[in-house]
Amino acid sequence: MIIKVLHVGLGPIGAAVVRQVATRKGLQIVGAVDIDPAKAGRGLGAVCGLRRALGVIVMDDIAKAIKAARPDIAVICTASSLRKVLPQFEQVLKLKVPIVSTTEELAYPVKSHRAVAKKIDALARRARVAVLGTGVHPGFAMDALPIALSALCAKVEAIEVTRVERAPRHETPVGLAESVSMIADAMGWRLDLIQDGVGSVKGKVLVRLRLEFDAGLAEPMTSIRIAGTPPVTATITGGDNDIATASMTVNSIPKVLTAPPGLRTMKDMVLPSYFGG
Repeated sequence: MIIKVLHVGLGPIGAAVVRQVATRKGLQIVGAVDIDPAKAGRGLGAVCGLRRALGVIVMDDIAKAIKAARPDIAVICTASSLRKVLPQFEQVLKLKVPIVSTTEELAYPVKSHRAVAKKIDALARRARVAVLGTGVHPGFAMDALPIALSALCAKVEAIEVTRVERAPRHETPVGLAESVSMIADAMGWRLDLIQDGVGSVKGKVLVRLRLEFDAGLAEPMTSIRIAGTPPVTATITGGDNDIATASMTVNSIPKVLTAPPGLRTMKDMVLPSYFGG
């Protein structure tokens, strides 16, 4: 089965996703959208830095692109803010196309963006398709991965994660509150305060997430410590931020197509693995 993919947003992450999809068996790029006048009307391969043509011309209208390409799924890589991307989601879901997105606030919006999350969920259910927000952070390294590792424990008392990256993509960390909420809900903890990557109950810290930056770092590093029975610690090196974010997005495509309709998160999804087609 060939999965037909439409790309919306061709910035650094969107272009990285295109470059991966272009090399994966089982995936076929059938359309692309970007409102940047410098990109619209050009060949997708050239826009994304590929040395070969992909047979796709970048368009500036989502609805027209979907109707022309008839994709199985849309990959949206346009903005971090859920409210900013909502109109794009509405256009795609109106045409009953499932979505995987790198929008950080979509990773776990059930607490901080409840109203928008409910609207997206309702639209997706009406269209009978799934919507997923994912990436390396948020979406995996600082939430889904420690949640998975907690399966080794008979009891979990607290979770701490530190991720060090080479350079920030945002002036302030984005996605920490979403990751804290995802972990807490998975553990069954009802937090009364989430602030600066820390989730607590009556002053007791249950989740602590740190996102740090080191310009001289050779490779990103993620350190996970689960205080529990038994205690679990893990340190993972590698996983370049942009490449890993694109990889999580691409590898999630087949999982989104088989997920139940509605707004999904990495907490309730089948964890993706490498998808080679």
